Amino acid sequence: MPISPARAAAFEILLRVERTAAYASELLHSAKYEKLSQDDHGLTTELVMGVLRWRSLLDAHIANVSSQPLPRIDLEVLTALRLAAYQIDFLDRIPAHAAVHESVELVKWARKRSAAPFVNAVLRKLLKAHKPLAITASGEHIDDAATLAQLSAHPLWIVERWIQQFGISTTREICRFDQQPRQPAIRLQNATAEEELRRQGLELAPGRLLASARRVIAGNLTQTQAFREGRMVIQDEASQLVALLVGKGNKILDCCAAPGGKTRILAEQNPGARVLAVELHPQRARLLQKRIPPTVEVLNLDVRELKTNEQFDRILADVPCSGTGTLVRHPEIKWRLQLQDLADRHALQFQILQSAMQHVATGGELVYSTCSLEPEENEKVVQRALTADSSCRLIDCRARLEHLCNTGELVWSDIDSLSRGQYLRTLPGVHPCDGFFAAILQRV
Repeated sequence: MPISPARAAAFEILLRVERTAAYASELLHSAKYEKLSQDDHGLTTELVMGVLRWRSLLDAHIANVSSQPLPRIDLEVLTALRLAAYQIDFLDRIPAHAAVHESVELVKWARKRSAAPFVNAVLRKLLKAHKPLAITASGEHIDDAATLAQLSAHPLWIVERWIQQFGISTTREICRFDQQPRQPAIRLQNATAEEELRRQGLELAPGRLLASARRVIAGNLTQTQAFREGRMVIQDEASQLVALLVGKGNKILDCCAAPGGKTRILAEQNPGARVLAVELHPQRARLLQKRIPPTVEVLNLDVRELKTNEQFDRILADVPCSGTGTLVRHPEIKWRLQLQDLADRHALQFQILQSAMQHVATGGELVYSTCSLEPEENEKVVQRALTADSSCRLIDCRARLEHLCNTGELVWSDIDSLSRGQYLRTLPGVHPCDGFFAAILQRV
């Protein structure tokens, strides 16, 4: 029996995620796998994201029946074991014997033939010991960090931080949200765009935060002509909201612009304005150029090295961050991130924000944002920058949220829940979107 295309693709993607620090979501949408049938692509996505979401729980189950400690198992072998364990534990519709057989074949395919008997033995033991999982990550009775981390497959150190910052109840909701597949969101340019997508087989539902957003209920957006041509992109509603916070201006600077979703919104919201998009990485800058209106000027450089006397009345600094607010879409982050990484990112984020502040015109505004839940990347960066440069002040985001509500763009009824002090703060599970932070600074 040959290896199914879906399992072969999932195996390849998981290995690349581990070896190259690639993101699974980008690999799944890459050209290499676009020829998979819709069913195969769906199963590939299920397997890849499922293994990444539940990796620690799967590893614990494998370790219980393995004669070898997991750190001593070759990556190809461990990846095949994880794939089978996920199917056995979570996918009732897939026959267990098929999961076992194909994982054994994957090991052979990866030129680890000598490990095939070991894989077969481990998985047979796993099948014998298998019990229906009682996943209770959102259970009301979980009140300690260790249990929540174990059952929700999150690193303990991250869960402990979230409990300290948000409390146990909210942390349960974040963990629950992270573990469940979500409907992708897009932003509509106009009614014609929606009609086109519906004709191509997509089923859309209204956004939950924003009137101009849509959720993809059914269909494959990546197979549509609009997606292939860069006219439609997947963009979380909280990410869209951050771009809308920037508001109106005549000269707009986007400091870390790729992949371009926010840049596109800035240009759409400010027709006729000069929009300058800066991106450090050459390949990302080239992709950015294809995804945004031709009126936007793209500069491929480090925004910290931007040499210009030009002042901008609106600036967006959506800085590189840990991404802990996006674990539902990028679960691999939680297995890569280390505590020291937060300090390293803080230093970079502070430098970018300091640089951006130098380009704000008098009376102009700067939006600093991340998709992180960590204070080192959010409030602490802003507070440090304001202490170092008293020419800017923090203004309350609530007035901008109320304006978006009054114009009909913001449809989320509980505005109070969207703010934390003077900052924008969305939380996965509390809100139907990624976790984003934003601060609005004004030059006085």
